[in-house]
Amino acid sequence: MNTRRGDHLAAPAGSDSETEKTMPLPKRKHSKCRRDKRRTHDALSAPNLIPCPNCAEKILPHRMCPHCGYYKGRVIKEVEEKKA
Repeated sequence: MNTRRGDHLAAPAGSDSETEKTMPLPKRKHSKCRRDKRRTHDALSAPNLIPCPNCAEKILPHRMCPHCGYYKGRVIKEVEEKKA
């Protein structure tokens, strides 16, 4: 039997080799350590909230307060109070 190197990757006989290619698979299983090292930077961080100087509600810095409409001591937007 004469086999060439890489013959096992060839498409089966009688099939169109252009359309039926095999998917590459990993040689070895990745360890838990390697998986976890890859995921070290995937954690989400909590947003940095500061109290609004006007109404003391927690807001994102450098943004208008959605509760009172103030930014840097000035009224930017008139906010209507919510009815219960």
